Amino acid sequence: MSAFIEQLPKVELHLHIEGSLEPELVFALARRNGITLNYADESALRAAYDFHDLQSFLDIYYAGMSVLQTEQDFFDMTYAYLQRAHGEHVRHTEIFFDPQAHTDRGVPFSVVITGIHRALEQARHEWGMSSRLIMSFLRHLPEESAIETLRQAEPFHPFLTGVGLDSAEKGNPPEKFRRVYALAREQGYRLVAHAGEEGPPQYIRDALALLQVERIDHGVAAIEDPALMDELAEARIPLTVCPLSNLKLKVVNSMADHPMARLLQAGLCVTVNSDDPAYFGGYMNANYLALQRGLGMSDAELLQLALNGVEACWLSPEEKALLMRDIRAHGEQYGIYPVR
Repeated sequence: MSAFIEQLPKVELHLHIEGSLEPELVFALARRNGITLNYADESALRAAYDFHDLQSFLDIYYAGMSVLQTEQDFFDMTYAYLQRAHGEHVRHTEIFFDPQAHTDRGVPFSVVITGIHRALEQARHEWGMSSRLIMSFLRHLPEESAIETLRQAEPFHPFLTGVGLDSAEKGNPPEKFRRVYALAREQGYRLVAHAGEEGPPQYIRDALALLQVERIDHGVAAIEDPALMDELAEARIPLTVCPLSNLKLKVVNSMADHPMARLLQAGLCVTVNSDDPAYFGGYMNANYLALQRGLGMSDAELLQLALNGVEACWLSPEEKALLMRDIRAHGEQYGIYPVR
């Protein structure tokens, strides 16, 4: 991996914290909590990460969460990701968590969010890493469950910045969650949603129009709709794209088929993210490297993607300006300048 990619200051905007749970930590937490897993060891669990679509991933993803029982478990999981991200020069991260996946199995909301928040605060104190926390609703569950989750979050509003929508996209269109998004908007949350991963371009349009989101998570299906691409580019609606995730879940057949370069060249605000890195084989550096090797993207294009991440994030304008300055300075050390 080039020093340019390794040391490039980065922002990550699409990271499911439960998806950072590496097999080694899964087994450590299982031992701590007296849980017996259906795998002989870490290697056997990792070997099971052979997915043919989103649902086959989600099945093992939710099963792996069974080891998360206590506040310390959620702290350890989150801190392990933050430590890894810090080592890859991630300066700011906006993290999803799935409270329903825990409360539905008897883990209190307070246990989940307190452990995650404590780790985010420790990373801020130790390394100056900034973060925002996004509460995701599981779209395969009824909207009433999402509304109840929003109610449970009320005492922890200061810990949260936004709400999102994830899990199985097929058969669960954005319109299913219009009420809960309206309620979240009234409560002052910023709004994002997964759309256009396995779902059609229309789901991107509906997430923007019906849920009034400001950012689309994934969004790669936009490549199928030139008019939509023009609209996204003109409005600078960010897409939080996850290259290795798309490859692992067969959204694309090979990295050479990935639309990232075409989306960037069309002027869209596309960003690089790792999604569920423990399951998909790569954190931020690996995703940048995959774009360079698999698509032949230039260092100048990668620099632009890093700047797009800052543009799309929820830092203050002053914080964004400082981070953009650092990214541009990193490029200048190598004689590299952004493409926009």
